[in-house]
Amino acid sequence: MENDEKMMTGEESLKIITEMINRTKVNILQGSFHLLFWGWLITVCSLSEWLITNLTHYAHPYYVWILVIPGAFVSMIYGAVTGRKAKVHTYADMLYMWTWIGFLFAAIVLFIVQSDRMENVTPYILLLAGFPTFLSGFIVKFKPLIAGGICFWVIAILLHFAGPSLALLGTPVAMLTGYLIPGYMLRNKVNHDTV
Repeated sequence: MENDEKMMTGEESLKIITEMINRTKVNILQGSFHLLFWGWLITVCSLSEWLITNLTHYAHPYYVWILVIPGAFVSMIYGAVTGRKAKVHTYADMLYMWTWIGFLFAAIVLFIVQSDRMENVTPYILLLAGFPTFLSGFIVKFKPLIAGGICFWVIAILLHFAGPSLALLGTPVAMLTGYLIPGYMLRNKVNHDTV
């Protein structure tokens, strides 16, 4: 019986390995989109609520957080579309995705449990956000994201002691250090590395 398999040359093997590494980097770029999208959305909501609370007499400044609902759909649609386009799904991609889906479910449960005490929810949501951010840094081997997760935890502790009055101003600081700076750094690293 004759063996029809062709032996790969070293050059062909190296080319396949390089393509796989580059595909993984491109998949990680999707993560930078989510970090930047949510970092900016939460920052805008938080600052808007603070401005409405302090500069107007509007009775329900927290209504700005309704923007998170369409934001969740934008995020899911983006993830589904780019996920379908990806030719390769690595174990790291799946672990990354399920880490953030777990965060989503935990946040929903937190909002249900805390629904009668929403003015005190900020430290808890930052505590939760720190975990997937920290873990994602290890998954994609990116230290600024690990540091971002730690920043979420530190800011959660500070806001716990500072009280709800500073939560709306502490949240943008958490988004800057936890999502935005690492998100831009990750996007720039992937764009630079895949050139």
